[in-house]
Amino acid sequence: MQLQIILLPLVIAFFTTAILVPLSIPFIKKFKLIDDPKTHKHPALLHKKPIPRGGGIPMFLGIVLTGLFFLPITKITIGLFLAGVIALIVGTLDDRYDLSRYFRFGMNFLCAIIVVAAGVNFPFVTNPLGGILHLDIFKVSILGISISLSQVLAVLWIVWVMNMLNWSKGVDGQMPGVVAISAFIIGILSLRFPLAEQSTYISANISFLITGAALGFLLYNFSPAKIFPGYGATAIYLLLASVSLIASVKLATAILVMGVPLIDGVFTLFRRILSGKSPFWGDKKHLHHILLNLGFSQRSVALVYWTFSAVLGTIALTLSSKGKLFAIIMLVVVIGGALLFLHGTINKKDE
Repeated sequence: MQLQIILLPLVIAFFTTAILVPLSIPFIKKFKLIDDPKTHKHPALLHKKPIPRGGGIPMFLGIVLTGLFFLPITKITIGLFLAGVIALIVGTLDDRYDLSRYFRFGMNFLCAIIVVAAGVNFPFVTNPLGGILHLDIFKVSILGISISLSQVLAVLWIVWVMNMLNWSKGVDGQMPGVVAISAFIIGILSLRFPLAEQSTYISANISFLITGAALGFLLYNFSPAKIFPGYGATAIYLLLASVSLIASVKLATAILVMGVPLIDGVFTLFRRILSGKSPFWGDKKHLHHILLNLGFSQRSVALVYWTFSAVLGTIALTLSSKGKLFAIIMLVVVIGGALLFLHGTINKKDE
């Protein structure tokens, strides 16, 4: 049964997406969802010729079409895919018209709120020192609506993952590989809980659907990329963030498996704020850009990210709550220290 839960959604989503991507490219070009370095002035661009950037569309369709055969119609699945459709529409419009970053950010919150309103949150966290901390007992009432701490944190987590993974698509193949590995690890962890519980069944299936769709897209996104994910891929990141919360808390595992882009994202946020710049404004100082400057190829950078995700995710499956906390602290120290050193080295060279 468990092998069937893993293989069927994963394989079908893989082939569905792998077929949809080349079929969608002519339509993407027709609607001018193109990343042209001559007209799209962004400091982080690496490519030299126009490339379609609506890859989020076939990825999301690959998940939805396959999900019709594996997912029950529940409040949670309706909320997830409604929010995903909104994220995809906003992302597709941004791929075409380059919308305001602040508008996109606001829509991220709307999508996250829809998901949480549908029942996705994490009502408790396991205390590494023992016991359970219940987050849903902390509540406030705003305009007659009761809002718990668990709901607020769930919204912030979903929005953060949507933006953090969006920042991590700067190198061909980097993002879909990390997403596929992260979703697979979360799916495997879901299988440790009773599949008779609907939330566990949904979490496992969506995780493996994401894995298959990301791998199907990777066939066309690995360097040299034939298509970019575009901002519409935030619909996929939203689903990934959500399944890390459904059916028991898998937050620590998600933090570990996505640890490198997550820490790079936090570092980027504080670096931009401390330098007096908007945290929404792009630059060419992410970890993947630094690795490229050190002589790594785009393929090598992608492989570095995949390796970290795979190793950290595998380790996370074997650790206790206390072990995961220790691993997260060590990861923050090592990756954070490396980023400080590398940025210091680059700044000295610039001087």
